[in-house]
Amino acid sequence: MEPIDDILNTEIYNGTALSDVLTLDFLASVLGNVVTGVLILVAGLLIASWLKRRITGISARSSRLDDTLFAFLGQIARYIVMIFTVLILLNNLGVQTTSIIAALGAAGLAVGLALQGTLSNVAAGVMIIVFRPIKLGDFVTVAGQSGTVKDITLNTIELASIGNTQVIIPNSEVWGNVIENYSVYKTRRAEWTFGVGYGANLKTAEEVILSTIMADPRSKSEPAPFIQVNNLNDSSVDFLVRVWVESADYFQYQADMKRKVKEALDTNDVPIPFPTRTLHIESDDDSSAGKLAAE
Repeated sequence: MEPIDDILNTEIYNGTALSDVLTLDFLASVLGNVVTGVLILVAGLLIASWLKRRITGISARSSRLDDTLFAFLGQIARYIVMIFTVLILLNNLGVQTTSIIAALGAAGLAVGLALQGTLSNVAAGVMIIVFRPIKLGDFVTVAGQSGTVKDITLNTIELASIGNTQVIIPNSEVWGNVIENYSVYKTRRAEWTFGVGYGANLKTAEEVILSTIMADPRSKSEPAPFIQVNNLNDSSVDFLVRVWVESADYFQYQADMKRKVKEALDTNDVPIPFPTRTLHIESDDDSSAGKLAAE
């Protein structure tokens, strides 16, 4: 027992022996602090998770509320609760939290200066989430990339391209560039240019083009469709056609009408132009100029 007695009688601080510290009262106070700390931590985690769920659940109650915005607010609320939980826990253990907060502030300033680019992405992410120029599920073109928005975080935007590849764009490039959002409005105006030969009856050609397009159930009669001769090219007379359609049908509709109009023009014997060139040949024996037309 002598070695144990020697250890217990060892002076650890300012004349205080280890045996003076390891008393029943001391152990009870330590155990009480540990239990209290665990309860504080568990309570903080439960409150943070509950608050996050409550905030994110608000957007589910109405289709007018943006899921991305409330998911962001729920995450911020969770972080705030966890920060206060850690501060209360440290204070319960006797740690002076004032000095820790001051040290974290100084460290945060240093980290902020070192991570200016990352923080600019975070700031842009906050602006995107708050002002919502784009939302999950929107089809957009931004920073030269087109695709469907799959995720919006504080640092990046994730797009699924038309070819279903993942495209990650930093938020600073999104917020600082022109954003073309194809999903905001329910309808779009499709536009085509159809050329017919100079020998075609323009009234017949116009009727065939317009009736073919408007026969499609996706075509909208309001606003009224637009068609007129727009250009006289070297070998064709060009009709400019504009018709409104649902945004969801736009791309397939525009492609389908090109084929249908071509088939309708062929069926009604409306000539479609081919590039032609006229050659003037002067003969050495004859002063008159011959003409040869070739494709």
